[in-house]
Amino acid sequence: MISIIVVGVDGSAPALAAVEYAAKDAARRRAALRIVHVRPAAVLQGELNAMQDRYHQDILAAAQQRAWECAPDLQISTKLAVGPPAERLREAAGDAVEIVIGSRGKGGFAGLILGSVGLSMVGHTPVPVVVVRKPARHTYGELVVGYDGSHEAETALEFAFAEADRRDARLKLVYAWEPPSFAAHAVVYGAPIQQMFDECVASVWQQLAPWTAKYPHVPVERLALCGHPVFLLSEESRAADLVVVGSRGRGAIASLALGSVGHGLLHRAHCPVAVVTSEEDRR
Repeated sequence: MISIIVVGVDGSAPALAAVEYAAKDAARRRAALRIVHVRPAAVLQGELNAMQDRYHQDILAAAQQRAWECAPDLQISTKLAVGPPAERLREAAGDAVEIVIGSRGKGGFAGLILGSVGLSMVGHTPVPVVVVRKPARHTYGELVVGYDGSHEAETALEFAFAEADRRDARLKLVYAWEPPSFAAHAVVYGAPIQQMFDECVASVWQQLAPWTAKYPHVPVERLALCGHPVFLLSEESRAADLVVVGSRGRGAIASLALGSVGHGLLHRAHCPVAVVTSEEDRR
């Protein structure tokens, strides 16, 4: 059975960028692409209703044309749904392997990088959600994944390795270590802090062994740095084709669907961001 990638569109520039990403990713996976547009439930009268229908159908047609321009042999279907956008998009993606959305749609405020639909989707969907801000102008051949050694991050790591394998790309694993607050007194605690850092890094790298064995052809670069993960990952995203993070890491509160790292990165990254929900959170 052929896999399906779903992309949500609303006619905005970020949505068309999402279509380009989704079409290329579907071609890599030999998957089908389902383009979904959600219109308001309000029904206008007479000619206004006909004009509204044409407007929404034109959005789907433009997205379909853009997808075929990116991947001419792609199997594409379109769906026009009615109701709350995030809810209808999740319903349309019930059998999908991935959802792709633009960072902000036509209804967003100019100062917001991630719109309300994106916030409602990311971390609340059992399949990976890729958020795209703008079209890719360069292909760097590198993916970045944030890894903190937590159980929640394992699913993101699996997604990142598989995606790098499909793209014949390098994979950069970034471990961001935040020193304890007392580490500011480096004169007193310098040596113990360095030892703590070294032990944490060694433990995390040891956990990578099964993945490097499973994907022996994926070139891996390991980067362990001290600092906030949002800042470090956003900097690494400048020369990456995709950044992958888990929906929640070690520091996340259990009741939050999207952790602070994922949330911060969605606002700061310079390339598309894939947020992968852990197996535990999917249940």
